[in-house]
Amino acid sequence: MTPPTRQRLRLKGGTELSFLTAGEPSKPAVVLVHGFPNAARMFETVMTELSGEAYLIAPDLPGYGESEPLASPSLSGFGDAIAELLDRLDVGPRYLYVHDFGAAATLHMAMQAPELVRGLIIQNANAHRTGFGPLWANSLEFWAHPTPENTAEVMSVLSLKGMRDQYVMGVPPEVAAQIPAAEWEEDWRVMNLPGRMDTQRVLLRDYGRYAERFDEIAEYLKSYQPPALMLWGRHDAFFDIAETLSWMQDLPRMEAHIFDGGHLLLETHADVATPLIGAFIRRTEQQLGSSKQQLGSSKQNVHSALGQSELHQHGHHPG
Repeated sequence: MTPPTRQRLRLKGGTELSFLTAGEPSKPAVVLVHGFPNAARMFETVMTELSGEAYLIAPDLPGYGESEPLASPSLSGFGDAIAELLDRLDVGPRYLYVHDFGAAATLHMAMQAPELVRGLIIQNANAHRTGFGPLWANSLEFWAHPTPENTAEVMSVLSLKGMRDQYVMGVPPEVAAQIPAAEWEEDWRVMNLPGRMDTQRVLLRDYGRYAERFDEIAEYLKSYQPPALMLWGRHDAFFDIAETLSWMQDLPRMEAHIFDGGHLLLETHADVATPLIGAFIRRTEQQLGSSKQQLGSSKQNVHSALGQSELHQHGHHPG
């Protein structure tokens, strides 16, 4: 096991993207994408533990962590930025970690190139209307009919309290006590750097456009049926627990685990979630390898049969 190393890359549009990597590029690729208001550092434990069996890439999304903001930020633009990063790193088929705002970017990538998706690791990510619990009432009204009042209410999340809420709102006190305040204090520090707050305001509006794609996303999931693993903190104050059933309906063969944690599950449950991710990757790789072997065997049998047929035809001469 080796801890992740930080690298930087300048995208073709000029934005510098910071990202963590761990493991060897010859191993199965796993792309870990954080959400609001976090950064790639949330995956450091997972990356260290899985570095012996996977090639892990975790970008700081533009305007988060150590990455510069995009000139014209959007959630689909985040997906395009990650896709460019993976192209530059020569990453082919990959597993995608789908979480929070990051879900909009990873699912955008998945639908753009479904043949490159080895599997999905779904952790407290919303992709259905069922995920919108009572806390989303103002956002839904804001997206449909913005007013100064609902705009101010939605933007109020851009505060130190808003950062803290992402970690501990709705979480049982003894679980929340495991999360140091330094985590949300760092998120708040980064959000106050030049250009970051403007990025967040744009994204809070853009999430409504992501929600408009839910039917398209459901169609992708139902049509392609990517292998999937769900890891879900049941005390998520933001995404309703009913969302888990919607994922299961779209992906009926998905393995699902529900934990006594919150929205940012890895802050308290990385030690139990990480082995499940590793087992999921190993099992999926084995299944995909068996499928390829069977396909290769079938093709070989077909070719053999064709060869015998051609040989018979070539050797037959009418009397």
